[in-house]
Amino acid sequence: MHAADPGERRYVQWFRDTGHADLPLVGGKNASLGEMYRTLTDQGVPVPNGFILTTRAYRELIAEQSVAEALRETLEGLVVDDLRNLAQKAEQCRRLIYDAPFPQAAAEEILAAHDELVKEYGADLRVAVRSSATAEDLPEASFAGQHDSYLNVSGGQALIEACRSCLASVFTDRAIRYRHDRGYDHLQVALSVGVMKMVRADLSSSGVIFTIDTESGFPDVVLVNAAYGLGENIVQGTVDPDEFYVHKPTFRKGHRCVLRRRLGAKLVRMVCGRRRSGSETCNRPTSAAERRVFALTDEEVLTLTDYALAIEAHFTGLAGRPVPMDIEWARDGIDGGLYIVQARPETVAARMNPNELVRYRLQKDSADPLLTGRAVGSGIATGAVRVVSNSSELTAFQPGEILVADTTAPDWGTVIRLASAIVTNKGGRTCHAAIVAREAGIPAVVGAGNATEALQSGQVVTVSCAGGEVGAVYDGALDYEREVTDLSDLPRPATRIMVNLGNPDLAFRTAMLPNDGVGLARLEFIITEYVGAHPMAAAHPERISDRAVRRLLQKQAEDFDSPADYFVARLAEGIATIAAAFYPKPVIVRLSDFKVNEYAALLGGTDFEIAEANPMLGFRGAARYAHPAYRDGFELECRALKRVREEMGLDNVKIMVPFCRRVAEAQTVLQQMAEYGLCRGENGLEVFVMCEIPNNVILIDEFSRHFDGFSIGSNDLTQLTLGVDRDSEIVAFDFDERDPGVMKMLELAVTGAKRNGRHSGICGQAPSDFPEVAEFLVGLGIDSLSLNPDSVLATTRLVLDVESRIRRG
Repeated sequence: MHAADPGERRYVQWFRDTGHADLPLVGGKNASLGEMYRTLTDQGVPVPNGFILTTRAYRELIAEQSVAEALRETLEGLVVDDLRNLAQKAEQCRRLIYDAPFPQAAAEEILAAHDELVKEYGADLRVAVRSSATAEDLPEASFAGQHDSYLNVSGGQALIEACRSCLASVFTDRAIRYRHDRGYDHLQVALSVGVMKMVRADLSSSGVIFTIDTESGFPDVVLVNAAYGLGENIVQGTVDPDEFYVHKPTFRKGHRCVLRRRLGAKLVRMVCGRRRSGSETCNRPTSAAERRVFALTDEEVLTLTDYALAIEAHFTGLAGRPVPMDIEWARDGIDGGLYIVQARPETVAARMNPNELVRYRLQKDSADPLLTGRAVGSGIATGAVRVVSNSSELTAFQPGEILVADTTAPDWGTVIRLASAIVTNKGGRTCHAAIVAREAGIPAVVGAGNATEALQSGQVVTVSCAGGEVGAVYDGALDYEREVTDLSDLPRPATRIMVNLGNPDLAFRTAMLPNDGVGLARLEFIITEYVGAHPMAAAHPERISDRAVRRLLQKQAEDFDSPADYFVARLAEGIATIAAAFYPKPVIVRLSDFKVNEYAALLGGTDFEIAEANPMLGFRGAARYAHPAYRDGFELECRALKRVREEMGLDNVKIMVPFCRRVAEAQTVLQQMAEYGLCRGENGLEVFVMCEIPNNVILIDEFSRHFDGFSIGSNDLTQLTLGVDRDSEIVAFDFDERDPGVMKMLELAVTGAKRNGRHSGICGQAPSDFPEVAEFLVGLGIDSLSLNPDSVLATTRLVLDVESRIRRG
């Protein structure tokens, strides 16, 4: 077989000559690759060079050999829900295409083009051979994983065979089902083949980038996943990858910081096999040292973010509307470079209706879950378990069952779409099970560890993804409710409606509610959920008496110079996640307000806390911050807040001082903050104070000289006004925010703040629990109500009604 004259090519087209308009000729994947190579490589986005076997070869193959008629006859009587029928007909179709004589001229052009790539990259060149369908990588249908690809392929006959196999993969079981479900004519979809330089990620790492949060549809972040070896492990869910978030708005302003990161298990790496063609792959265990560290450095994450934003901007410009992207990257283990190897429009989160809010909630508290993992979606489903160990067991699957498996594979797509939920042992939020679950609109819990052992076929369970990033599986069919709210015609009231939030994992989803920011971000909740260690234990690990506790803290902080640096970094990530979700709206972060018994429960806490008879009135709030027993811990809090505001650029963060008993105490705390780099008024920093002690109300004019605003804590204000311990069950009947004395305190607080030109808000439970309290405060002219997320919509409607009545007089 001799090489064709490059000037006479009819079947092969180079990336440099290809653009998005060539989709009918080269398919969606290759159109995107060509568009990026042609337009973005000069802008610094590295895309390996390559060429395309266009759809002409596929169309001529099935037309000239009368294959089309045979394919149509084979597909008659197809029943996609009959898995055996589907598999049989798919195999017959693939055989018809593979056995048809491959066009001689096409083979010659492929080999000639490969020779040109060898001149560019060297004689030891290996290539990736990827399928690209004309109905693939579209905004309305991704077709991800439906057709075959081959990696690390040499030239010659091995390359021709890989191309033939790609063409035959038009009729994989999963592709047939996917086309059927979306109404595509099987014989109208054509396939091209992309041949590009193989990036040796098997010797390094690879992953996926999304320019949108895949769970909530929150558009202002870039999500980067990374694992060792070839990227198929992430897609298939074989590994739990590392995750990194970068905040787009502040990144574009020059704050090159990773917003948050999560270390994945990364138990195996996929490598290329030893066959001559190189197309076989296998998994090998990673070392303990590899698992303990991230597969990417922060600087590499930021470099990939640069590439992702350039790609998103380019495709957005082509479409004339926002186009969030799903991008594959790989790092070459030979030259060390980071490369973009694929990009397609993200097809699930981007289609979420921003004006439709769907919320699920379990109707009552349930027992401890049977197992937990990463949540995909926000739904809840109940059903009977079907544990599937391998594909041969899929034929027994019944519609509505909950699919439980170690991992899922693209071949399982037909069954997954019949499931009410999915639970897997392995995988991250961009694995195959997660992608298909999002597309099908069903909840999934991935990376649950031992699901196939903990659950039994026939067992009825409830799968809940309504709790943020942690998904749970409960025994039995639990009652739940699904609430759908149309936000398109909901106006914004003059009174600001803010939210109370302490869990960073809920931030992106909560930010999709109609809101005016965060009125209360509880630092102690972030410390509990995101850090876990006592601040003083991190500042002084040498003072921890229990060696096991000291070792545990040191293990958590092993990638940092000290436990103190670990504490600051983790706390900053938690604060920053909430601040980024609501940026540029204000996020009021309250300094820690644990009671001594709650502090003691933290890792290492018992060595730094004393026992108190009444922690509610003891060593808490502002009293701690300048005290020798906590000053060094307070410094860590301040360092984290300073990092968020200055290094990460999230200057929408305001700081709030809790339980400040006296004016002199306020002065001391502000002075202490300034020593740690948080000076009120500098760089626009505003400092609020909780108005929750009667003295705050009585001396509101004096406190106003030191703070920019007041946030009423109705829980403590009620407790101290009525003299009722809110933790005591026996006198709980006397705890009532609607008591006339408490209402008078609320009135004095709001009017006092207004008199001094200070912001007034409330962040306690009262407005969430009692509509009449919210109505009373709006009538007084309070600036903001900060509510629990589940109260936002109802209270917004109430406030709109109250404001309307006030305007009518």
